[in-house]
Amino acid sequence: MRPTASRKHLSEELEDLNSRMMEMSSLVTTSVENSVKSLAKQDVKLANKVLKEDDKIDALELEIENKCMQLIALQQPLAGDLRAIGTCLKIITDLERVGDRAVDIAKIAKLLAGKPLIKPLVDIPRMSRLAIEMINDSVKAFKTGDSILAWGLGERDDEVDKLCGQVIRELLSFIVEDPKKTSDAFNLIFVASFLERIADHATNIGERVIYMVKGERVKIN
Repeated sequence: MRPTASRKHLSEELEDLNSRMMEMSSLVTTSVENSVKSLAKQDVKLANKVLKEDDKIDALELEIENKCMQLIALQQPLAGDLRAIGTCLKIITDLERVGDRAVDIAKIAKLLAGKPLIKPLVDIPRMSRLAIEMINDSVKAFKTGDSILAWGLGERDDEVDKLCGQVIRELLSFIVEDPKKTSDAFNLIFVASFLERIADHATNIGERVIYMVKGERVKIN
């Protein structure tokens, strides 16, 4: 195969790799959204859907990982493309873990279904929306090579952290007032912590994007 033809083939393979990762990102963010929705609406059917979709996310991660390894082994990518492939391998690990946190939230939704929540959910859905936006933008930054967009994730991560702290303080006050609410309160604290961790995964992806684009290892959260 002539060098130009080989290079064109690699470019096509990388584009397909990007598409598969965008598909994985979409599955993951949908799972996060549905997990919090299942909690708010006490929808066991929706929670079970999140659990089922996790198998698809895991399978897609493995497919993308295998494709990355094949590209490295067979296409001999140059430095820039090699860094992009390596970054993709790291990103899908973060996305898979985001999917795991969605599963954790769905399990709590099932546990709390059938009885009134100890408080209306306000900040937890806000955290969910912010975290989902962060995941979407982190993957977009990878696809477009936008290091500025990646840097901006840090500010939103701070906002998620503040909301998490606010939720925890409020729920701890419920426990002080009525120790019988301890179990339910801690389950919601876990949900807030899982969402905070999802935002952290988004900043991890942002840091990897900056390394891919600029060759600099940074901390943005």
